[in-house]
Amino acid sequence: MRERVLLLHGIWMRGFMMARLAKHLAGLGYQAETIDYPSLSKGADACADDLRARLARHRDETVHVIGHSLGGLVALLATRDDAPRGRTVCLGSPLTGSAAAKSLSGFAPWMMGQSKDRLMLGLDAWNGAREVGVIAGRVPFGMALFLGGLNGDNDGTVAVAETRLPGIRDHAVISATHTGLPFSDEAIAMTTNFLREGRFSA
Repeated sequence: MRERVLLLHGIWMRGFMMARLAKHLAGLGYQAETIDYPSLSKGADACADDLRARLARHRDETVHVIGHSLGGLVALLATRDDAPRGRTVCLGSPLTGSAAAKSLSGFAPWMMGQSKDRLMLGLDAWNGAREVGVIAGRVPFGMALFLGGLNGDNDGTVAVAETRLPGIRDHAVISATHTGLPFSDEAIAMTTNFLREGRFSA
């Protein structure tokens, strides 16, 4: 049976954002599926419950999960307890909480919908059984420029420091913007290696 990969987009986005990565993985023999989820109207925690139920239907398979931005938070929320075997990759996910989200909450909280609190809060240290890899970008061009900027290296939306969740297996920083991470050849190659080996470098 082919290994399955579920790909989750970020807030304000749709599944097509993950299509290039899904196509690459399908070409390597994975059963890749992009998932559309209501990031605003339902929120990250409720969407994680939906993903958890979906994963339960494939309990006897290997099911990897790849999440961009908010999608990475959803992926880890859904797999922190019981989950099928597999690995998880987060692309530019503010796993320890988002400074940009905190700034945005001051004047336009509606832009984050029901995911606002999770974006601001982030997650506790990872102690799940699955191996987790995180790829961050360091090309600072994006939303944060209009919110007063971010401290330290960042991808224009998420600071590199916000992606460093204690307990993860591997972490990498590459030259990419936040939106560009799912399209980056380097990120795609590193993600593929992590799904195979549990680390980004060969």
